[in-house]
Amino acid sequence: MTTTLAAGADLFERHREKLDKAREAIRTRAYYSAFPESPSGRIYGETAAADGKAAFDARLAKPFALEQPSSGEAAASERSPYGIALGVRYPAADVDALLAAARTAGEAWGAASVETRTGVALEALARLNARSFEIGHAVMHTTGQAFVMAFQAGGPHAQDRALEAVAYAYDEMSRVPASVVWEKPAKPEPLRVKKTYAIVPRGIDLTIGCSTFPTWNAYPGIFASLVTGNAVIVKPHPQAVLPLAITVEILQGVLRESGFDPKIVQLAVDTAEKPLAKVLAQRPEIALIDYTGSTEFGDWIEQNSRALVYTEKAGVNSVVIDSTGDVKGMIRNLAMSLSLYSGQMCTTPQNLFVPQDGITAGDERLTFDEVVAALVKGIDGLLGDPERAAGVLGAIATDGTLRRIDEENAKPGVVRASAPLTNPEFPDARVRSPLVAVVDAADRERYDREAFGPIAFVVRTADTDESLRLATSEAQRRGAITAIVYSTSEDVLAKAERWARDGKVNLAVNLTGSLLVNQSAAFSDYHVTGGNPAGNASLTDAAFVANRFRIVETRTPVA
Repeated sequence: MTTTLAAGADLFERHREKLDKAREAIRTRAYYSAFPESPSGRIYGETAAADGKAAFDARLAKPFALEQPSSGEAAASERSPYGIALGVRYPAADVDALLAAARTAGEAWGAASVETRTGVALEALARLNARSFEIGHAVMHTTGQAFVMAFQAGGPHAQDRALEAVAYAYDEMSRVPASVVWEKPAKPEPLRVKKTYAIVPRGIDLTIGCSTFPTWNAYPGIFASLVTGNAVIVKPHPQAVLPLAITVEILQGVLRESGFDPKIVQLAVDTAEKPLAKVLAQRPEIALIDYTGSTEFGDWIEQNSRALVYTEKAGVNSVVIDSTGDVKGMIRNLAMSLSLYSGQMCTTPQNLFVPQDGITAGDERLTFDEVVAALVKGIDGLLGDPERAAGVLGAIATDGTLRRIDEENAKPGVVRASAPLTNPEFPDARVRSPLVAVVDAADRERYDREAFGPIAFVVRTADTDESLRLATSEAQRRGAITAIVYSTSEDVLAKAERWARDGKVNLAVNLTGSLLVNQSAAFSDYHVTGGNPAGNASLTDAAFVANRFRIVETRTPVA
């Protein structure tokens, strides 16, 4: 253990400056990014892009080895939305063996110092960052994100979110002194007691990954649990295994080199035919669960697991359009928000509430139909160039999303049908353009649910007050992660603020430039409030990490 402690302390000091900057950033909420988002050779090295692509290619059609027990069988369920063969074979999980190994490996990890665990986590993040191109290709070909987005969201942005969780966890644990001598005045002698405080992990964390943002959504929980002393089992979505498999491989390597059992972090691979999430979630050894995915399954986990559960589920994100001083900027911003990654983001707007009498746009009045026509024209213009469209839309991740698009295309009110597009680089890519449908406010069954994918509804309302009431109701009942209001009226903006607070949803106001409501910046933006049905946790705040450990006190009288 002496070697382990020394290695962990060395790693902590090596990365301490980065940790301190992250801690300052979460205090001030100012801009900070530890890991550059640009896939530039000047930043990552002139050969980094080619090396990363070669490393990804070398993974294909081969077994993926990890230091952990398995059932002896192999699982290979991934399919690239871009049409290329993947064929990576992973060791299928043996649940009993994984849990036993995690429990054994976690003993020494939980007993290590806060600085040691933090140092190991920071070193792992540095190594993940160095592999961002390889991970970017893995994210691209499992999720359907275009490469630049996959590089950024799957690499540096996910790493920033992980560092944010590490900083919060370190802060929360650092508040607890190792020991004090407590003295209470008394006669004839004061009462003196030595009190020691041990930070004790809760147990094994189960991280259940999603199919669209496997690293961005999983990293905060993985790293928060690790730094607070918990062993972690990562259960990836069957469609998006490779990015998390590479992550576990890197974490295991850092743990081994630091003198720890690499099975502190393990990968639980399953298939759609033999799912393991329910099996693992109900095991008594699991003390923590981090989940991203559908509301239905998230509700099941919350109701059927004895673990402490952190969820990000589905929501219905709203846009309330009342008036604008920059109609071109508004349409341009909304067109990009609706089109980016084919609407397969939990932050993508879905319902756009527009008064039946239209809106004020600068010095003119636009009818309802003119607002709809402008939106359709804006999307058409954005996607008119095939190369640009490929970079914006990416590809459709799952068969379920394709079916949903086809179903909505066949319904009434569609003013812009979703259609297949060609990706110039990947002719077999599953690309679909956004669908826009016009519905009435009374048609609640149509729009009052999540329609995940490139599907948007323009909802005709009586007036802006009704728009705000409907948006508030959706956030409260269905959940919402993001919301936007467009208005030049201070009164309407004040009402929108109340909407956001009542629905406990994060609000954006009059976005007309390059900032999109889809985007969430680590260290500054709180992703999900945890206050409505879209999720019970926020990425990332103190509440996300503080309950992952407990404090055990020992009191000894001092003579």
